[in-house]
Amino acid sequence: MRPVPANIPISAERPEEEVLGSTRGAIVSVLIIFLCSILALMYVYTNFPNLEEHEKQHIKIPWDITDAKNLGIVLSRYKDKYYFEVLSGVCVTYIFLQTFAIPGSLFLSILSGFLFPFFVALVLVCSCSAIGASLCYLLSQLLGRRIVFRYFPDRARAWSQTVHKHKNNLLNYMLFLRITPFVPNWFINLTAPVIGVPLYPFVMGTFLGVAPPSFVAIQAGQTLQNITSSNDTFSWTSVILLTVFAVLSMIPVLLRDRFKNKFE
Repeated sequence: MRPVPANIPISAERPEEEVLGSTRGAIVSVLIIFLCSILALMYVYTNFPNLEEHEKQHIKIPWDITDAKNLGIVLSRYKDKYYFEVLSGVCVTYIFLQTFAIPGSLFLSILSGFLFPFFVALVLVCSCSAIGASLCYLLSQLLGRRIVFRYFPDRARAWSQTVHKHKNNLLNYMLFLRITPFVPNWFINLTAPVIGVPLYPFVMGTFLGVAPPSFVAIQAGQTLQNITSSNDTFSWTSVILLTVFAVLSMIPVLLRDRFKNKFE
């Protein structure tokens, strides 16, 4: 049985057995990828330098600012001597969270600002966000697209038509969505392939769009020990700046539409 490419909508005329079979295969593939990712995390952990007993409890994915502080204290002790191990550990963990839409990447962004120089932390966060989001995109394309087109074909096709209508402005829309905090990044990663957003504007929009909010988080990480909650990361000034960046990202779209209407 020949599989249907992931970028082709699943037709309602296909036999149900074929659809279910391809969906089962996609689920198995996602599970295998997840297990391989867990093994990669375990490999990074097992190759980390020997920790003192009281430090081991803090080597975990940070779910809140307290976890990030404790993890930062431990990693900062080993960063100079085991720089590559610490850097690779943060990268692998960040990509893992982004790939499987698991919360916690904000605290890793803050932690990166605490551990590394500002420019290094910014490149690290933007690159890991783009890589992890792209992997999440591909997993959603493999499995999520099949499920949505199987059970909600009319709505999925309507979304795809809307995306196609604005295909020349998708990069600007992606920038806007990444900069503003209104839509969670994990939701964008999962839905983008379902509604037909191509990979290129998705990756570029992610890499460039996460830079402004990452700038704020990394800057906050430089004073990590003084932060008491994640709400301290974003001040009113930073929210206003992010709003300005989001509006600027949409100006080319507005100008393009205006000139298009004028000359038609």
